[in-house]
Amino acid sequence: MVSPSTAGLRVGISTPWDLWGLPADEQRVRLAAAAEQGLDHVFCADHVSFHGGNGADGIVHMAVIAGLEPRLDVYVGVFLLALRHPMVAARQIASLAQAAPGRVTIGVGIGGEDRHEFEVCEVDPATRGKRTDRALELTRRLLAGETVDGDGRFYRFTDGRIRPAPSPPVPFVVGGRSDAAITRAGRLGDGWLATWCSAERFATGVALAATTAAEAGRRNVSWQHGLQVWLGVGDDAADGRRHVSAAMERFYHLPFEPFARYTPSGTPDEIAAFLRPYVDAGATTLNLTPVGGDRGEELQAAAEIKALLAAD
Repeated sequence: MVSPSTAGLRVGISTPWDLWGLPADEQRVRLAAAAEQGLDHVFCADHVSFHGGNGADGIVHMAVIAGLEPRLDVYVGVFLLALRHPMVAARQIASLAQAAPGRVTIGVGIGGEDRHEFEVCEVDPATRGKRTDRALELTRRLLAGETVDGDGRFYRFTDGRIRPAPSPPVPFVVGGRSDAAITRAGRLGDGWLATWCSAERFATGVALAATTAAEAGRRNVSWQHGLQVWLGVGDDAADGRRHVSAAMERFYHLPFEPFARYTPSGTPDEIAAFLRPYVDAGATTLNLTPVGGDRGEELQAAAEIKALLAAD
């Protein structure tokens, strides 16, 4: 029997590692396999110019994936909204939602791991939190069909409009580890997207978001709390850790050890056991980045993990 905590569980995977290096027909095959395995969505990060110019536009990538595989939802985790003008961001999101109605979720984060990324976009890194607050509020109002004026500090436009407003509305979740991110989710979002945290911290964050929402007069929020997590897929924990540690060290240019306690490894059963307390604490979305011996093994493990959690 499916428990109430897992009945609406959505499980997605990060954009397949080598997707953009494949011909279009093979891209479709790769994404179709995810849909056929029962996964719900694909997610991707967003960077304008990260650590020397790297990155990809999350909205653009998700637009391509939405067209390649209509059975999969698309999820930007997370969009650096402070680097975009609210009018432009709202138009991008509205266009994506019009092409893929009901399939879009936008995660918003403040970034900041690379200050120069903000500087080259002519945004003061010290303002990224407050700027994100204003941009998120304005973008959501624009997408609700309102006529909007800027806040007078960061944005000075008047009579801004975006038509048509997406139907159904696009949910926004707020990513980050800090209490500031969680309270931002409570005030302005539809959920908190956590990463690098314990199940106990996740439960505390869910409660803080609810308290903040109530204090802001927001009632009956249909929360879409989520967890974004790397996985090491293997015959046992040591084998899985070998795969994921190498991949994460290449990606982050940091030692694996600080991430180890938040990175489950092993068989699908072992990984599902690690994730179960997060679902019990209120996670309705899991964004998985599986790393294993090959792409087929990674995809199958993600699907098995979903099935195991949904069967609780």
